[in-house]
Amino acid sequence: MSMVMSRSMAVRVFICFAFTYYLSALVRAITATLSPTLIPEFGLNSRDLGLLAGGYFLGFSAMQLPMGNWLDRHGPNKVILSFLVAAVLGCVAFACADSFTGLFLARVLTGVGVSCCLMAPLTGYRRWFDAPTQMRANSWMLMTGSLGMLSSTLPVQALVPLVGWRVLFWGLAGMVLLSMLFILWWVPKWEPVAPVATAPAGTGPSWWSAYVEVWRHPYFRRMTPLGFFSYGGLVAMQTLWAGPWLTKVSGFSAWEAATGLFWINMSMLLAFWIWGMVNPWLTRQGYTANRLIGWGVPLNLLAMLGVVWGGESTGVAMWIGFFITNTVVSLAQPAVGMAFAPHLAGRALSAYNLVIFIGVFVVQWGMGLWIDALLALGWSTPAAFQGALGFFMLCSVGSYVYFWWARGDNQQPGV
Repeated sequence: MSMVMSRSMAVRVFICFAFTYYLSALVRAITATLSPTLIPEFGLNSRDLGLLAGGYFLGFSAMQLPMGNWLDRHGPNKVILSFLVAAVLGCVAFACADSFTGLFLARVLTGVGVSCCLMAPLTGYRRWFDAPTQMRANSWMLMTGSLGMLSSTLPVQALVPLVGWRVLFWGLAGMVLLSMLFILWWVPKWEPVAPVATAPAGTGPSWWSAYVEVWRHPYFRRMTPLGFFSYGGLVAMQTLWAGPWLTKVSGFSAWEAATGLFWINMSMLLAFWIWGMVNPWLTRQGYTANRLIGWGVPLNLLAMLGVVWGGESTGVAMWIGFFITNTVVSLAQPAVGMAFAPHLAGRALSAYNLVIFIGVFVVQWGMGLWIDALLALGWSTPAAFQGALGFFMLCSVGSYVYFWWARGDNQQPGV
């Protein structure tokens, strides 16, 4: 299983990182379940709700470029421990907030704190695991993220009336502290794989020069629109807009919507588990990430069209179809990492993660802006949601067209 460490150590390291990523996903998605509680308490509209959820991704995105450089230089354990301090403070700040501004700033700080919970392990896996195991580990990390999002649905909905949403965030802060102890005990120290090139005097910091190399890579550019719209949209819908759609368009109660989100995230968990099981076999059979994405995205676009067309009749099953077919775009992330040398893996992965989460922020806030604008024009609430999602679908179609148009010489061997 592992190229450098023993199998037992690899399992311990994976579990350690998976627990931390589970918590980051739980914190990320919890606003969808809490929206029926936060909206009346703080007087939020759709624009505010989108901005509040997007604040997490704003902080998350802002750290990706410097974080990638730090990961390559200092390794996953040191970097993630430093960042998780901010995650603890962000959870505490959210629990204590008494205004929308306070909630928003706390979400930004939390996003900063958990911004390397996936990139840190993927950087380590790039060195510690072979290519098929990297694909499996990536899918199973996303599976644990789905478990975190699953925990943000019915369990959170059940706990809010008992303890209140503020106590939940105090508990999350404590669990993040516990994950830091696991990382301190189990994650091995990092030794640089190769000297990091330094820029000549007067030409700027070397870490920026390395990112220029990443951004200029044709394969990276080919996968950028898919990461921004398809992958970013997947996270945006899963962590926010699927919930309001169920309550405001489909007419679900808060508990019914939480139940729907539970099953959506359960389906995502199973989908990523299956990807992790079959990815090594698919790789050996020549089914690369490019081929699978090329076949899978059209199915997702059809599923999205069904959600838009269904409108008020769109239920949980149609949303599940959208999310399951969209999981194929998750293969793009490890594929980008494997397109670069190991000493650039942290920066390549972080740069692509930046693309994804800027996409999440834009889609989450953009959906809210579109919905409010269409409501101001006199559209009904279901029609406004349909119009906003329809515009996002057109953007997704454009990203897929570019994926094929840019293929040329960008077929990366093995991915």
